[in-house]
Amino acid sequence: MDEKALTRRRLLQLLPAWVTTGAGLPASARERGDDAAEPPPALLLAREAPDDIDPAGYLVSEKYDGVRALWDGQRLRFRSGAPVPAPQAFLSRLPPQPLDGELWLERGRFSTLAGLVKRQGAQAADWAGIRYQLFELPGAPGSFEERARALAALVADLDAPALRAVPQERVSDRAALQRKLREVVNAGGEGLMLHRADAPYVAGRSGLLLKLKPQQDAEGVVVAQRFGAEGRMRGLLVALRLRLPEGREFLLGSGFSEALRRDPPPLGSVVSYRHRGWSASGLPRFASFRRVEPGF
Repeated sequence: MDEKALTRRRLLQLLPAWVTTGAGLPASARERGDDAAEPPPALLLAREAPDDIDPAGYLVSEKYDGVRALWDGQRLRFRSGAPVPAPQAFLSRLPPQPLDGELWLERGRFSTLAGLVKRQGAQAADWAGIRYQLFELPGAPGSFEERARALAALVADLDAPALRAVPQERVSDRAALQRKLREVVNAGGEGLMLHRADAPYVAGRSGLLLKLKPQQDAEGVVVAQRFGAEGRMRGLLVALRLRLPEGREFLLGSGFSEALRRDPPPLGSVVSYRHRGWSASGLPRFASFRRVEPGF
């Protein structure tokens, strides 16, 4: 499968025009000056790591189940380019330097987090538990290891408890990496990130950044919904047709809660799903719904 085709920018190109341009939105949305039409920021995106990856040459950190957010020195934005409606009290503590990281609550609380970070008019108290887990200084010179040290020093100098530099560490060998993966997953974490220590700052999907998880995950755009016609499933969601970043489509029919079957993700929304690798035709194997991605 063409990894390059899986970039966030390509995924956004598949969204219906009314999602990315605001055409057809209620006048109130246009009058608010909603920023959804702004192109997404250029970010480094991870590829899947093979199960037997050798961690030599990488810095390893936990993969946080949060919401990706880029601070450009003036604005905090989702991966889609839309502004994060964070309280001014939160934004005022951010430095003038660009930052890249995940808005995060704690392990196992993604659904609560997603509701909070999308809420218009949120107050400082609403964001009291949210942390901005930082792992990159966009555009900064030097290797990733040097940028990670600079980021840690920057956060240490700031009087901002909501900011945290994600710990980056060397792992001695494959066995130690698998032990660390099991520890994180058993504690409720998602997995690990491996970033080449000598990597310059780049954007796009790259082998310089890898994610290691018990199961793989991916994203697609909802282009159709299928509902049951009779029996217990009458009128309830039975499958979503998803369009993948390279244009292929497939039916996702498992992993839905009862609440989601009654109130399914709308057309044009971006959802993520777990799967166990790719078939010869480039479609995910044993795919199961994971969540609706916020910020779209």
